[in-house]
Amino acid sequence: MTSFALDRLLAAKDVVIACGPGGVGKTTVSAALGVAAAARGGKVLVLTVDPARRLADALGVAGLSNAPRRVAPEAFGPSGAAMAGELWAAMLHSKESWDALVRRHAPSARIAEEIIANPLYRNITGRFAQSQEYIAMERLYELHAEGEYDLLVVDTPPSRNALDFLDAPERMAEFFSSPLLRWLTASYRSRLVGLASRPFSQIADRILGTQFLEDLARFFSVFQTMADGFVARARAVGALLRDPQTTFMLVSTLETVPALEARRFVEALARRRLHLGLLVANKALPPSLADPQAARVAERLREDAARLAAGLGGALGGDVRLVERVLAEVGTSFANFRLVATREAELLAELARLHEVFVTVPHLSEDVVELARLAAIGELLFEGAVGS
Repeated sequence: MTSFALDRLLAAKDVVIACGPGGVGKTTVSAALGVAAAARGGKVLVLTVDPARRLADALGVAGLSNAPRRVAPEAFGPSGAAMAGELWAAMLHSKESWDALVRRHAPSARIAEEIIANPLYRNITGRFAQSQEYIAMERLYELHAEGEYDLLVVDTPPSRNALDFLDAPERMAEFFSSPLLRWLTASYRSRLVGLASRPFSQIADRILGTQFLEDLARFFSVFQTMADGFVARARAVGALLRDPQTTFMLVSTLETVPALEARRFVEALARRRLHLGLLVANKALPPSLADPQAARVAERLREDAARLAAGLGGALGGDVRLVERVLAEVGTSFANFRLVATREAELLAELARLHEVFVTVPHLSEDVVELARLAAIGELLFEGAVGS
């Protein structure tokens, strides 16, 4: 293996999209990458979706919406003086982003406000399949188009299917050309119901009521006026994901289930011809656990616990049997951790074969809630990335 300069990768990219299974520290790694990139110069924005409260407080985005805010250099403590660039942070606000999108594509301000005020709109944008995934990518597109930042690091939303955000732009385009939407808008405009749809209309009328159906059709008729703009924008968002200056950072732990999902991510990105720039194995156990010599010491602790306790009991001022039990437990625990570390090494080797650039981040005993600690993890990303 040879050292790999992450600086070189980011110099050729202006968008990094963090993806991966839920609960693997994706948000923390995204923030750490942004901190380290800003420390090296340039203007960097971290767009986070669902940060832990203390992490949001550290980044200065708690209680904010879409508006980016600069993180003050002095917030990093002593390391703040080493910030060669600027770190900005924002937290996605879905409703605000959807409202801005409607106002952009509606044919008039009156129609835009009519749509936004409609209860159906609030339900659709709040519950529409992949709504948050799409609007996160839409917000990324908007920030990228503004050209204010040298690097955008985007934390993708948590979802049942972690790949939803990849397909969200195409799904949005499909929605505006769906048969249901065409039927609703056509029936409202013509006030006529064809023979094929009359049975459905009669049943729906009895269950839902005529007024509800008219309100529904009226809403979608107005909503349809934005179809061309929405479809064009959705396709532009999809194109940004495939742009040569966009790369993906896959974050996973080395547990069996997340690692399996990470493998699927790698394959899905390859099928879609999306660039995977970095694979991060997060919360990894230290490689020293796999040291054969350390394993022999642990085995001796278990096998010779009684003899060792006899010699240590007096020095430790404790009951010999208690010391024996502690020594045996330490040896057993080390052996158990060694088994886990060995399995992690095997999973890492499998993932590394799927992509040429990867880095491991050690398991930390405490949550990362301070910028200085984020900076330390960021340095691990830059210094520890290796490739074949």
